[in-house]
Amino acid sequence: MESKSIALDGPAGAGKSTLAKKAAKHFGLIYVDTGALYRCVGLYAILKKAASVDSLAIASLLPKIEIEMKYDEHGTQHMFLCGADVTEDIRLPEVSKFASDVSAMPPVREFLLSTQRDMAVKYDVIMDGRDIGTVVLPNAGLKIFITADEKTRAKRRYDELIEKGIETTFFEVLNDMKIRDKNDSERAIAPLKISDDAVLLDTTQLDFEQSFEALCKLIGNRLELEMV
Repeated sequence: MESKSIALDGPAGAGKSTLAKKAAKHFGLIYVDTGALYRCVGLYAILKKAASVDSLAIASLLPKIEIEMKYDEHGTQHMFLCGADVTEDIRLPEVSKFASDVSAMPPVREFLLSTQRDMAVKYDVIMDGRDIGTVVLPNAGLKIFITADEKTRAKRRYDELIEKGIETTFFEVLNDMKIRDKNDSERAIAPLKISDDAVLLDTTQLDFEQSFEALCKLIGNRLELEMV
């Protein structure tokens, strides 16, 4: 069992990444954003003008893709694709669509699976994604499924994009989220679902600080970790 590893799953816009980053800093864990790995593959496909649903084309690109996770002096994760810092680029709405499509492809999942598991072997991690507790880290010491209702998640994602200066509308974000929820939940390979032994954390009625407090309580009680 990866005793100090935390698997954090949930749908898009549930706040997984933001909460996981703060919790990692709070408890002295390494934060691993697995969605960023898939986004890097999606961005590479866009740059190479491959269709997001062309599995053969995507598979042929994989040997050429070099992805690195690096952490700055503040512990912030940066994503590098073939040597270039793409931390901001991979958050664009177009990349989200590509990431959702390529994440359903077995060759892509296999390509990234070992990278994710190696991180949990080397470090005490908090890892967020769609199938961390069910597939990537089935023996994690703590599994948490974070969710919120659809409109709440869309509003959070919309505010995040606007804050970054990305032009969009709430309804565009909501529609994209509905499509991604459907794709993530219905895909044949590693669909989004709550693990049988996961704790459900619904943040619909909680603000960020309340959500963070609830998450920390779960982590502290289960793994007996203390803040650093």
